[in-house]
Amino acid sequence: MAERRIYPLRRSFPGIAGAWAALPGSPVTEIAGVCAQPLKTDANGRPRPAANDISNPCLSCGACCSHFRVSFYCGEVADERGGTVPPELVTQVGPLRACMKGTEDGGRCIALRGELGQDGIHCAIYEQRSTPCRDFPTWLEDGSPNPDCQRLRATLGLPPLPRLPDGGHPANTPPSHDVAA
Repeated sequence: MAERRIYPLRRSFPGIAGAWAALPGSPVTEIAGVCAQPLKTDANGRPRPAANDISNPCLSCGACCSHFRVSFYCGEVADERGGTVPPELVTQVGPLRACMKGTEDGGRCIALRGELGQDGIHCAIYEQRSTPCRDFPTWLEDGSPNPDCQRLRATLGLPPLPRLPDGGHPANTPPSHDVAA
């Protein structure tokens, strides 16, 4: 049986004192009761195409999720008043700001599962993700690849994304937070 490593969190969100969580990249797939969402599969039970497939290049990258600070309004944290982001995965960084654990200083998000640059990397809380994650576009409005995405893909040795031929958005481009995700 694989060793299960659990580490104490650096800081807890109010009301979650003493919570424990898995460090990203560890074999643990459950974080304080929040189970990782399984990868979506095709009709044959295989993970949906990823690699550098233009239909969803994020499923073989993960660079953005391991580089940028994911900071957002604390009202997005799940509690009795609403919100969707599990509080166990959040660090409070200001009176009204929170961020995903691990990204406080531009590191890997605690919700990211898998190996950077490899097929199958994914977000364990995709349906509950915060606004910055929902709004980060892989492609810009004109169909050109996001320059930040391109730069980070290059650091992983991944090929650059092509410009979309019709200038439209493929299905993986996150919808705006005001358009249900």
